[in-house]
Amino acid sequence: MNARWAYIRLQSMIVKRMLANNVRSREIQQQVMRKKIQLCAESRFGREHGLKSIRTAEDFRRQIPITDFEYLRPYMDEVRNGNPRAMFGPQTRLLMFALTSGTTEKPKLIPVTDDFVKSYKRGWKIWGLKAHMDHMDLARKDYVHLAGDWQESQTESGVWCGSISGLAAETRPPIVRRPFIVPPQVGKISDWTSRQYMTLRLALPSRRVGMIITANPLTLISLANLADQHKETLLRDMRDGTISMPDGEKKSGDASFGQRVGRVSKRRCDELEEIVNRTGHLLPRDFWPELSVVGVWMGGSVGAFIPDVRKLYGESAFRDHGLSASEGRMTIPMQDESNAGLLDYTSNYYEFIPVAEFGTDDPTILESHELEEGQSYYILLTNSGGLFRYNIHDVVQCVGFEGQTPLLTFLHKGVHCSNMTGEKLTEYQVATAVREAFVDSGRTVETVMLVPVMERVPRYMLLIESQADHGVERLAEAIDARLANLNCEYENRLKTKRLLPILPKTVPSGTWTRLRNEKIADRGGTQEQYKHTFLGSSDAILDQLNLGSLASGR
Repeated sequence: MNARWAYIRLQSMIVKRMLANNVRSREIQQQVMRKKIQLCAESRFGREHGLKSIRTAEDFRRQIPITDFEYLRPYMDEVRNGNPRAMFGPQTRLLMFALTSGTTEKPKLIPVTDDFVKSYKRGWKIWGLKAHMDHMDLARKDYVHLAGDWQESQTESGVWCGSISGLAAETRPPIVRRPFIVPPQVGKISDWTSRQYMTLRLALPSRRVGMIITANPLTLISLANLADQHKETLLRDMRDGTISMPDGEKKSGDASFGQRVGRVSKRRCDELEEIVNRTGHLLPRDFWPELSVVGVWMGGSVGAFIPDVRKLYGESAFRDHGLSASEGRMTIPMQDESNAGLLDYTSNYYEFIPVAEFGTDDPTILESHELEEGQSYYILLTNSGGLFRYNIHDVVQCVGFEGQTPLLTFLHKGVHCSNMTGEKLTEYQVATAVREAFVDSGRTVETVMLVPVMERVPRYMLLIESQADHGVERLAEAIDARLANLNCEYENRLKTKRLLPILPKTVPSGTWTRLRNEKIADRGGTQEQYKHTFLGSSDAILDQLNLGSLASGR
């Protein structure tokens, strides 16, 4: 038995304990709530909100309103400017700020404390251990984890800002760190294409990659396409022991990666060259034949791209990354091929608002054990980073229970909803309809956007880069039909002619890349964090894309 498998067997007790405690998650959630209160009770926020007087969930709701970042900003600004006591007690240590683009505002800085990191790592440990318990072959294989940089910038007080995944990767215990063949330093390469090229340069020498982990499936598609596009250069670099960056720079190794960059064995280079000669391509399904697990988001709008990932990465098991954000991890998927995850009830305290009551003056507030299977909810999150009863704008559906603990699937961001005539169209519905329409028409899923256009009779416009103009009209009709099946209100509005059918419009090649780059430059965040929106919030997006003339009457 190798040391790694012995470690996994020993640590697996953590998973078994959590599963056993599912029957008492209500009690544990109360303990978590009290701990979060205790961490901040002696802060300015704690004094102003009477945290020391809170004993019950009812007290908690009475003393603290439902919050957003603007409500918390005065305290967070003080923390950013060097006064952590505005939000935290003296026992809490601030490690960094997680950068998140948010929905509409400039970048938000989420405090990452020592207790936050402890909870974050525990959730990932449970995810990883359960994946290993289900795929025992992983204990003898290599892993590829595409992490970000936790040191992108600094506040005026000298605290680092960036991606918490980078901090977690850099502080892995040695026995956990060894199988990861792409070091965290790769995440510090600022140019996205160069970062992905370096990832491939370091990972391609191993044919024993058993697991690849990243949040966004578009990242995996981009990585595979880059490997194929630069196959000749990659093969030459591996034979010569060099690094040829996409910007044209070529160098012999890189000191920051030590011995990881060097000449690759002739046997492996010959194997990769044979793949290219035989298939005409260099794709993960061929160059990583032992790939067992792909860890990636499978739900929400990005789920539309999972079929493409499967084509590129082969017959591997897919395990959902879990509902996670800069604000914290919320679910831990425990099995393959499902985007349902067990609520991470030991890390954060959660409250839920039924979707139908969201935005009302006095909505019903539920604890996790009070959810109903089949119903959808907004999450309120209380974490160790100073977020209390925080509306993260995530809509989830309860799909079952393990003991008192709900299993949740992510549907969509609550803000991604369009309602011109009462149709209440969600991004989840649009993403599902788009995926089905592309697959049924035998086409590869492309990036598209459905935009509401308020004309005399409203309609949605389908923006697509596809040059296959002859099939766009049929595609729009297919999406319309599937939306009608998914949303009875949308079907009713079409039948009663309160909505016109979808109008397809081809946009210039490169439109989505330009939109992505502009949003990242404006709001912050990284390429990895960026999620394309399948449903535009208004036809103002047409002006943003310099496409205002596409809407009739404009």
